[in-house]
Amino acid sequence: VVTLYGVFTNHYSAHGPSHCLLLELLDISVSELLLHSSNQGCSMWMIQHCARDVLEALAFLHHKGYVHADLKPRNILWSAEEECFKLIDFGLSFKEGNQDVKYIQTDGYRAPEAELQNCLAQAGLQSETECTSAVDLWSLGIVLLEMFSGMKLKHTVQSQEWKTNSSAIIDRIFASEGVVNSAIPAYHLRDLIKSMLHCDQGKRASAEKALCSPFFSIPFAPHIEDLVMLPTPVLRLLNVLSDASLQCEEEYEDIVEDIREECQKYGPVVSLLIPKENPGKGQVFVEYANAGDSKAAQKMLTGKIFDGKFVVATFYPLSAYKRGYLYQNLL
Repeated sequence: VVTLYGVFTNHYSAHGPSHCLLLELLDISVSELLLHSSNQGCSMWMIQHCARDVLEALAFLHHKGYVHADLKPRNILWSAEEECFKLIDFGLSFKEGNQDVKYIQTDGYRAPEAELQNCLAQAGLQSETECTSAVDLWSLGIVLLEMFSGMKLKHTVQSQEWKTNSSAIIDRIFASEGVVNSAIPAYHLRDLIKSMLHCDQGKRASAEKALCSPFFSIPFAPHIEDLVMLPTPVLRLLNVLSDASLQCEEEYEDIVEDIREECQKYGPVVSLLIPKENPGKGQVFVEYANAGDSKAAQKMLTGKIFDGKFVVATFYPLSAYKRGYLYQNLL
């Protein structure tokens, strides 16, 4: 969940005093990631990462009795410092059993019971069915389905066919040859999404139960596109060292010092690792004190010529780097 640092009042607003929230600075949103996916869908690693992070956030909120009530791609942002996805925008949130906001959730991510309640509220009528934390699971199910398919599903989920048999549509999306991820056994993800999209909110999986899905036990590796888009404090440099330079100890030491000197221009370097054997052979891993320095370095070093070669700079998961786990196959 996004961190709130403080609240202050702006007394110089044209419309009178206004309260302002000071929140942590986060990075790219899932909405932007979907745009970058070019209708091809996100990697299974990214979907799994996002699903787990958001479910953990929802489990915490729901345990405290709160409903987010506006979960959508634009309200899920990446934290470069903590290397996780976070929920933002609690403007429609309410305490379960004490809903003071009548019109909840965004079109396309709205649960059936919320749709009914909103229609009745517009007509000045009271709904007999109360919206619960289950509305958040519905929204997340749609978000994950969009991440998998790479398609906006607003018109799909509003169609009569969806209302008649949403399960068949989900099966069709997962069986589609046009979906890049279709080559990967994704049955666990499909079943997880289906458990969130029951029309009957009483049958919908809770956040805690969803976290127990077998989908989260599958070890996925990030694609290179993931490591370009999701900033972390660790930078990975490719196309820098040749096999010859790795074998010559004196040349290797000189290159390490040159790289360290260049990387320190953008911020303090906490550690620098250049494996001489696979996995990661010849790749340069540079850990910065913060993601801001890493982002500055990535921007300046990408395309830079080093020893006659064009440098490729991506980010790298800090947790994997700290464990000494270097992904060998990055598609």
